[in-house]
Amino acid sequence: MFSDSVEITVSSGKGGAGCVAFRREKYVLQGGPNGGDGGKGGDVYFKVDNNTHTLAHFQGNKNLKAEKGQPGAGSNMAGKAGKRLVVVVPPGTQVVDVETGEILLDLLEDGQEVLFLTGGRGGLGNVHFKSSTNQKPMYAQPGEPAVTRVVRLDLKLIADVGLVGFPNVGKSTLISTVSNARPEVANYEFTTLTPKLGQINIGEFDSYIMADIPGIIGGASEGKGLGLKFLRHIERTKTLLFMIDLASYHELEYQYETLKKELENFSPLLAKRNFAIALTRADAMSPEEAVEKTNGFLKLLKLDPVKKSRFAFSDEYPVYEQEDFDKAFYDASKPAFIAPISSAINLNIKPLTYALYQMVVTERA
Repeated sequence: MFSDSVEITVSSGKGGAGCVAFRREKYVLQGGPNGGDGGKGGDVYFKVDNNTHTLAHFQGNKNLKAEKGQPGAGSNMAGKAGKRLVVVVPPGTQVVDVETGEILLDLLEDGQEVLFLTGGRGGLGNVHFKSSTNQKPMYAQPGEPAVTRVVRLDLKLIADVGLVGFPNVGKSTLISTVSNARPEVANYEFTTLTPKLGQINIGEFDSYIMADIPGIIGGASEGKGLGLKFLRHIERTKTLLFMIDLASYHELEYQYETLKKELENFSPLLAKRNFAIALTRADAMSPEEAVEKTNGFLKLLKLDPVKKSRFAFSDEYPVYEQEDFDKAFYDASKPAFIAPISSAINLNIKPLTYALYQMVVTERA
């Protein structure tokens, strides 16, 4: 089960109470106080673990408590400190205060460990309160109370490239073709019900991460379909790939304008991300029709096809590419490239992965 948001209550450990005790030893006259201190309560830490991919493990346990400190004892023996609590979360988890909505922690890197709540200090035993005027103190401090916070954990997947498109435009097919991800693929809408991540390898040593989210429809930013629930998962991506279906009954212009509008409504910052456009399912029509539709789309955006592709896109289809992806020369108002693709017949798939990689590398620099 995938879970990307869960509300939990976390508590640090209460400090142990100090002890009231006195020496009772043979041949020791007027022994005096020797009550030990209480142990410190356990702290609460959040830790990022790459081996954890969802928040589902919190569904059955939403009240998490660190161990309390043990009380002190006689003979100046201090109580044992409470064991700390380590809350393990996947990369990309935000810890949000439920009452205020403030983001308290943004946990991104594998192995990152952050102190969240400090356990209560143990109380002092009565040995600390003896004086010339109070040689028999009957008082010891109680331990400090635990600290409790109600927080919401929000998971926002971390990916280099986010796929954006209507339902059933081929996003799942593409990510299963180019990566190790195996999402459900079927000929009906909303086959993808939860976000998926896939790693795309470029050569032996380079790679990048692609995120496939459920399809976006008109009104997604207002809660229609599944878009609003999962749009957060592409908020962190620096590069977007708009996937527009050449064979859809929706016009290409309508698909493109709807996707841009929903991104803008959801997050103006997300709408300003660098983007490219893949015209999908070119295999569902004749090559001549695919060429005609691609040319019509380029004309709509007032863009001209390149004479020779830098990324080896097929010469049989018109392709647009910006001359340079470097930040100093890149025009963010235009797509980095536009190319027709087909995962079914492997049309322009390899060049697509190389072009996206070039965009990712530019963003990382």
